[in-house]
Amino acid sequence: MRTHLLLSLSLLGLTLACREDAEAPTAPGPSPALATTASALVFTQVCAGTAHTCGVALDTRIYCWGLNNSGQLGDGTTTTRLVPVPVATTLRFRQVSAGDHSTCAITTASSATGGQTFAMCWGAGPLGGFAFASPTPVFVKSGLPFRQVQVGFEHACAVTPDDSAYCWGNNFSGQLGGGDGLSPGPVPSSSTPISVIGSHKFRHVATGYRHTCGVTTDNGLFCWGSNHYGSVGDSSTSEFRSAPTRVAGKRQYHQVDVGRDYSCAVTLAGRAFCWGAGLQGQLGNGLTKNARYPRPVSSSLSFGRVTAGDFHACAETTTGNRTYCWGPNSAGELGDGTTTDRLTPVRVVGGLFFNQVSAGGEHTCGKTSAGRAYCWGFNNFGQLGNGTTDNSATPTPVAGP
Repeated sequence: MRTHLLLSLSLLGLTLACREDAEAPTAPGPSPALATTASALVFTQVCAGTAHTCGVALDTRIYCWGLNNSGQLGDGTTTTRLVPVPVATTLRFRQVSAGDHSTCAITTASSATGGQTFAMCWGAGPLGGFAFASPTPVFVKSGLPFRQVQVGFEHACAVTPDDSAYCWGNNFSGQLGGGDGLSPGPVPSSSTPISVIGSHKFRHVATGYRHTCGVTTDNGLFCWGSNHYGSVGDSSTSEFRSAPTRVAGKRQYHQVDVGRDYSCAVTLAGRAFCWGAGLQGQLGNGLTKNARYPRPVSSSLSFGRVTAGDFHACAETTTGNRTYCWGPNSAGELGDGTTTDRLTPVRVVGGLFFNQVSAGGEHTCGKTSAGRAYCWGFNNFGQLGNGTTDNSATPTPVAGP
């Protein structure tokens, strides 16, 4: 069984499960589930990383909380924070992605950015195109405008306004996607973005521990990088794929997310599928086995989006904004009020309705339609943002700054 000590000491479990685009910053409506706290932040997007969390507020500022040993909160310090603190910059943002020891985000288009949207990163390098850790945001050194970014364990990928994908960082398993598919490609890494090979046009990309996936604008699904557990999903036993490889099957997809050595995606018909490492039950199919091609999540529900954490996953229904999670639950990261592991989806309790959810290392966060953020699960570093370091098996509101 996993232990929190492993996460506390090594922090090697990467999880990235963020909505690929933030909502337009419009004023939220009232919600019966909204806790009345005068200083509470209103968010358009939240993103849970391994041991920290960030969110884009209604005023397009980014706030982060949790572990900060590499400056991943972006507040100019390396002090761990139990409640949200603003990222130290005058620039504004439309989307954020929290990784392991790094965070990346997309700016808004403004006079300060020449009317373009660019990627910025902070925390451990070389993810932001810099060779050292930075506790404040720095521009990714590419000169390219980006509209979506996601940061993984030691690599990041982004999509330009013309739907081209670029990746940078560690490339030991070909996760940057710049190779020929047969060899790891540029080794060991690139501190600046390199073009993902091929003529694919991507709607969005998702980065994990050692692999990457992306949904194309024509609803195709491709993955690349480590395939040790079948996380690329092409049914092969190849150790890695250094170029985009189509996921097995003829389904059309509209969204994908990537965890630690596994992947989950949602089809146009609202069916959730997962593949890759499955020994922790993270594939949601009632089994504890790996899968080298997409296997359906055991549920008759229609899902609009799935989020893959370290070893657990969650999904949002297409109607009613209900959230279901599955996988390990030792810290309460499934939010069902227990610490019982689940091999199939179980609903998050508390009477809340989330229209965006993000699974992290051993915690999960979501936001309501009113823009209130809630988190649950492991909280040793304050990643739940409620001012404590106590775990919670049910959603708890994120405190005001």
